[in-house]
Amino acid sequence: MNWLTKFVRPKIRALVGIDVPDNLWHKCSKCEQMIFHQELISLQHVCPRCGNHMRLPIADRIKILFDGGEFSKIRYKSLNTDPLKFKDNKKYTDRLKLSREATGEDDAIVIGYGSIGGHKTVAVFFIFDFMGGSMGMAVGEGFSRAAEFAISKRYSFLVVPCSGGARMQEGIFSLMQMPKTVAAINRIKEAELPYLVLLTNPTTGGVSASFAMLGDIHIAEPGALIAFTGPRVIEDTIHQKLPDGFQQSEYLLKHGAIDMVVHRRDMKDVLEKILGILTHSSASPSAKNY
Repeated sequence: MNWLTKFVRPKIRALVGIDVPDNLWHKCSKCEQMIFHQELISLQHVCPRCGNHMRLPIADRIKILFDGGEFSKIRYKSLNTDPLKFKDNKKYTDRLKLSREATGEDDAIVIGYGSIGGHKTVAVFFIFDFMGGSMGMAVGEGFSRAAEFAISKRYSFLVVPCSGGARMQEGIFSLMQMPKTVAAINRIKEAELPYLVLLTNPTTGGVSASFAMLGDIHIAEPGALIAFTGPRVIEDTIHQKLPDGFQQSEYLLKHGAIDMVVHRRDMKDVLEKILGILTHSSASPSAKNY
């Protein structure tokens, strides 16, 4: 319980006689600046003090990226299987149920299509709140479904990963989704359709080791962790201190692993520009030169 909840909220309630919502203020995960809820929304969940790009709800990201916020979801097969009958401190089936109730989604991705600057685009968004955005059989199925739809409609393909990697509760079945998603991307490339990847924090594990690093263009948000294994595990293994900013998007840009680091407020304009170039068509007049 922080000081806002323990002291400020009760005093406001006593003065005005009404309850104060729990989410009225948010704390930056990096500099710990307190940010008013409405201000945070207007800033697209970017800290005004340190520029930290905090996790953005899928619905908000869709509004930012797609023309008029219009996005038509594509349904994919929801798999309820628990192939390993996995259980740690909870049953895997219970974890799935809790994640579905919390997010309102069947699994860790949302797929659909819309227009970005007039360019028809199929998008795959990973939901970190659904078991860390982990990739299991349902994610692989949905990813393939999205790729097939893009090919059938001749739409561009955009993936926005936010994931801890493969889903350990499905064991080898989750690892099999790596070649499955790579095969889907190969079909996109064979169809000569643009494939863009927008890397967000975090993009790790089997996701970064498969489709996430196969894009025609790789764009990353500032400060995003992009890695196979996290820095703490590496340091514990090699017993050495890693360079400052190691595995963050700026470090990867400097060393040629990604193409661009773009502030969230500029992301739509950049995507419009790139899609216009890759599809040999004009971007919308709102697109800036980068």
